[in-house]
Amino acid sequence: MKSIIITGASSGIGRATAGMFLADGWRVGLIARRAAMLEEVAQGHEHAVVLPADVTDAEAMAEAFAQFGDLDALFNNAGMFGPSAPIDEVALEDWAQVLSVNLNGMFIAARLAFGAMRASGRGGRIINNGSISAHTPRENTVCYTTTKHAITGLTKSLALDGRPFDITAGQIDIGNAESAIVTDLKATNPAMHTMDVNHAAASVLHMAQLPLSANIPFMTVMATKMPYLGRG
Repeated sequence: MKSIIITGASSGIGRATAGMFLADGWRVGLIARRAAMLEEVAQGHEHAVVLPADVTDAEAMAEAFAQFGDLDALFNNAGMFGPSAPIDEVALEDWAQVLSVNLNGMFIAARLAFGAMRASGRGGRIINNGSISAHTPRENTVCYTTTKHAITGLTKSLALDGRPFDITAGQIDIGNAESAIVTDLKATNPAMHTMDVNHAAASVLHMAQLPLSANIPFMTVMATKMPYLGRG
């Protein structure tokens, strides 16, 4: 049985992806801060492992990975949007919080997964949740956009450094999948085009199902009519 840890598994893209992998017969480690919500995701699935942890807490994350055991894949998904404002209106503590979750948290999870995969001698796959914002930002999103650009560098480094150990890394850049973050954005922009979050989840599953001899370094899946491919 294949195994995967999913961070940010209590809601949104992470929750949908967890359901997709469980339905496909994977053993799934569910990481997020809210244990009660993880229990909801796990309900009825004997191969779901609830692992409450804050991705920014390196010790708690190490305990979660150790509890889960053998690991074939990581969906490095947990993240937050942060303040929507011009840079001079962004408080330093808000900047630090977004970096802590979106960058430090993803580094911690990737480091643990890489170490476990290397030690096993079997290799594995790390899939980072980037964003359309890893390429093209929205206005007034300096914190989120900066961290998502950084994830591209993390993905490339992991893919390169993992080659001797059969560890692959790829990034999925998702545009306007229906989630809490997108719902909040749509409240201020009712004309925003969105897509079913399950399309994003299915794309992550496709990436994870590939043999380690093949990799998708970058995949973009987005609502068809969102303006990413156009210019103002």
